[in-house]
Amino acid sequence: MRALQWQGPNQLAVGEVPDPRIRTRGDIVVRVRQSVTCGSDLHVLGGSNPYVEKGDVLGHEFVGEVVEHGPDVQRHRKGDRVVVASFIACGRCWFCSQREYSLCDNGGCFGFSHAGSHAEYVRVPFADVGAFTVPDEITDERALFASDSAATGWMGADMAGVKVGDVVAVWGAGAVGQLAARAAILLGADRVMVIDRHENRLHQAEKHIGAETINCDRTDVGAELLDRSGGRGPDVCLEAAGELTAVREAVQLCRKGGSVFVLGLFAGAMDKFPLGSVTSNGLTVRSARMHGQRYIPMLLQRMAKGELTTEHLATHVLPLTQAPEGYRLFRTREDGCVRSVFLP
Repeated sequence: MRALQWQGPNQLAVGEVPDPRIRTRGDIVVRVRQSVTCGSDLHVLGGSNPYVEKGDVLGHEFVGEVVEHGPDVQRHRKGDRVVVASFIACGRCWFCSQREYSLCDNGGCFGFSHAGSHAEYVRVPFADVGAFTVPDEITDERALFASDSAATGWMGADMAGVKVGDVVAVWGAGAVGQLAARAAILLGADRVMVIDRHENRLHQAEKHIGAETINCDRTDVGAELLDRSGGRGPDVCLEAAGELTAVREAVQLCRKGGSVFVLGLFAGAMDKFPLGSVTSNGLTVRSARMHGQRYIPMLLQRMAKGELTTEHLATHVLPLTQAPEGYRLFRTREDGCVRSVFLP
């Protein structure tokens, strides 16, 4: 089958790889209908993941159709349309019992260790735990983003404790930031502000998400947040930009006693973290990788009702054979690219 392979730092090529097959009794094999780029893929693309080897297949967000299933699979049959959580979880270990699926002792993540979603077919382990049937009324384009982006955004708003009447600030107007803002709105926040420097993304956040926006290149973000929050600062700050400066701003501008959640992908140690602001202002700071299995069923219900729409995020739709170009557009944000979607 054809797949997008990592060839070295910032080098991609579409090549032939072996077809996946059932390896354990709980597996399914999915024919990919659509897959999509993600900001965390850029870390892999750049060579920062030591577990990725030349020839490995990238990608972790996808929707597809079941073509084969192992004998122990109960929830899925051939022909079912499914969206798959990007993090693989067994559903049996202690962490899964706590619904902390991305911490699974027996799991992993598609596209971060050899097998990814930018391919014609994908083997899905623990399919009864990580794959979810897509209702007929939801398009592929919408269901696709439940795989990771929508679940990540919702997790941030949920685990940060967004509640009715809150003022929420979100750093980053990419897919995760926009969907975190939408989650905050649906959870009852009174005001939700998205901070970014790219006007096309801010326009999307206003038009499709219903959020207020702040262009950080044109506005004093701190002063603006104080003005829009009654002089206190936001109750909840969500970092979805994947930038250390955004983390620092979120901590420094959150109101006293507020909550900060870090959604961006970071590795290693971080210097100049404003710990003094955390302690003196009594902040709660949390972070996690996406516990998709916890949120995807609910997200699909909201997508079916039209409360959560994502199609606008797929600004560039390309055949899988043009995936290297799709990643170039995504990395450079050329031509207003928010996400590149690939059709095998």
